[in-house]
Amino acid sequence: MIISKDWKDYELIDTSNGEKLERWGDIILRRPDPQIVWNTPMGKEWNKVDGWYHRSNKGGGSWEFFTNVPETWSISYKKLKFVIKPMNFKHTGLFPEQAVNWEWMINKIQNANRPIRVLNLFAYTGGATVACSYAGASVCHVDASKRIVAQAKENLTLSGLGNREVRFIVDDVGKFVEREIRRGKKYDAIVMDPPSYGKGSNGEVWDIEKDLYPLILKTLDILSDNPLFYLINSYTAGLAPSVLDNILKLTMKNGKTSCGEIGLPITKQNIVLPCGIFGRWSDD
Repeated sequence: MIISKDWKDYELIDTSNGEKLERWGDIILRRPDPQIVWNTPMGKEWNKVDGWYHRSNKGGGSWEFFTNVPETWSISYKKLKFVIKPMNFKHTGLFPEQAVNWEWMINKIQNANRPIRVLNLFAYTGGATVACSYAGASVCHVDASKRIVAQAKENLTLSGLGNREVRFIVDDVGKFVEREIRRGKKYDAIVMDPPSYGKGSNGEVWDIEKDLYPLILKTLDILSDNPLFYLINSYTAGLAPSVLDNILKLTMKNGKTSCGEIGLPITKQNIVLPCGIFGRWSDD
């Protein structure tokens, strides 16, 4: 497991009974997390939160706020800045554990000694887009949600990178890749964070078990002759890291693959919360 432990503006304070207590800047939030199956004692700090996401027995849920929590605020990770916004289904618009992947991509791009074009698929609010742009790459950011892409643009501007070469696309990922193949476009690096299940902008259905491998095969046609890296992230329950490693070994030539979990340190308990998996391919 690789651990995202260099945050200043974010902290995973405590975990218990299916919930986590987090600090986002100066705001304390309480949210559910299915990985937290332990039931340890909860201190008084659990009742002194700014916001609490309650899961509904009928699915989904809603936020309850106890202080004047702003609709949005921002936090920093080193020189990168991101908008935080409590949204439906407990999300805040940022996955802080991904900082370890941002660091890896920044290092790869800055040490490439050549111009790098990155394609970010299922790009969400653009954590990877901001990191790759900061490192000096040109980026194509693709997501099916217009609202989410707007937040990604805001993150780029907030980080002082509004003048960088970033192309924002609101589209179904599969259809976009097929068009890029026809156009003859090429990218030196691809990063994707495919959902378990979803629908595109025109109702296209995505199922990771059926659609991930065919999509990756398609992206091979838009990789440059000298690719730098390929990164797949996943939060799909039951999907082992070695599955992503196997996919990359079956599709990418030469280079090196690695896989594993990413996690966040829990301050009060001195343990690590597993938050997702990754598969990486790189040219060295």
